[in-house]
Amino acid sequence: MAGKTIDINSDIGELPEAIADGTEEKIMRQLTSANIACGGHAGDEQTMEITVSLAKRLGVGVGAHPGYPDRANFGRTEMQISPAALEKTVREQIQALQAVAKRHGVPVVHVKPHGALYHAANTRENAEAIGRAVKACDPKLIMVALPDSPAQRFYREMGLACVTEAFADRAYEIDGNLRSRKLPGALMQPPERAAEQGVGIATRGEIVTYDGKKISVEAQTICLHSDTPGAPETARLLREKLLAAGVKVQPLKATGPK
Repeated sequence: MAGKTIDINSDIGELPEAIADGTEEKIMRQLTSANIACGGHAGDEQTMEITVSLAKRLGVGVGAHPGYPDRANFGRTEMQISPAALEKTVREQIQALQAVAKRHGVPVVHVKPHGALYHAANTRENAEAIGRAVKACDPKLIMVALPDSPAQRFYREMGLACVTEAFADRAYEIDGNLRSRKLPGALMQPPERAAEQGVGIATRGEIVTYDGKKISVEAQTICLHSDTPGAPETARLLREKLLAAGVKVQPLKATGPK
């Protein structure tokens, strides 16, 4: 599939133990973009320092991964907070990462909301609060959203560049939504299955759902979760198989209307 290009991203800096034991470095060696937790659902100045430094050394693009300020639930439960409060926390999280990145001489390239906030952005009120925070930090930042989602449309209506992503390590339902983590089969296991799904996304623009049906997906970046069992092996196999299929792996670039 000559001419195909894709970015590989992962959520990084969320688990101090994964930083300490080298797991995240193994994953980051296969990435082109890292979504770095910046103090909401996870992460602090120390973890940001370590992960930004590592990204710089490995030539991986740095992105902000803001989430609901809810560490108890790891940002995976939607919070009922005002748009003003949401805008404030997202802005502060991005700025915290920007400050660390500036010290290391690397730019923050993109923003990918985490967990429940990622899905909450499919309402206009939340998307606009996130968008205002992003514009206050740097209007050139690239947003990451699901293909054909309300969030993608809202971000672009605000003049923000936006790329779409699909997930290598998560199962999909026939309606194109991710299979709930509360249900069996939500994770693509073993790593070989996740890698093959990623190749299908990049080369054929398709995913085989949990029920065995094929659906189309358009994505400029493929995500794998650093806390999924076998993540380092998934990352290695994904990049290896993409390159073997003739896909060029490269960092995020903005596409589509602003």
